Amino acid sequence: MSILLYEAAASLAYGVLGIVLMVLGYLVVDLLTPGKLHELVWEHRNRNASLLLATNLLGVAIVVATAIYVSTGGLAVGLASAGVYGLIGLALMAASFLLIDAITPGRLGDVLTADETHPAVWVNCSAHVAIAVMVAAAIS
Repeated sequence: MSILLYEAAASLAYGVLGIVLMVLGYLVVDLLTPGKLHELVWEHRNRNASLLLATNLLGVAIVVATAIYVSTGGLAVGLASAGVYGLIGLALMAASFLLIDAITPGRLGDVLTADETHPAVWVNCSAHVAIAVMVAAAIS
């Protein structure tokens, strides 16, 4: 029974860490896009901002899930490594956003807030998922 309680507590701890990292991912996307992200997604139903946010959250989940899966040692070490790798993934996703914005015409933030779906958003979203997969591969 004590093993079940330990595993349940570990699952809860990893879940809380994942939620914290996804909230950080949300805040990163909010900082990178003009306007308020919650208004763009929930009030204006902006597909561009929604797609970028969704892939960012998916990217965080890929990194955290991989870090959990390959973690060895105790719970504290596993949580620390999942947190560190999650932050690395977020930093690299933000850097890719800024890099793509710098090397392409126009402002990516303006494209994200446009009402019409734009192909550049798909490029950025693909970069987010690709980075998450690369960080996950580096962990394992």
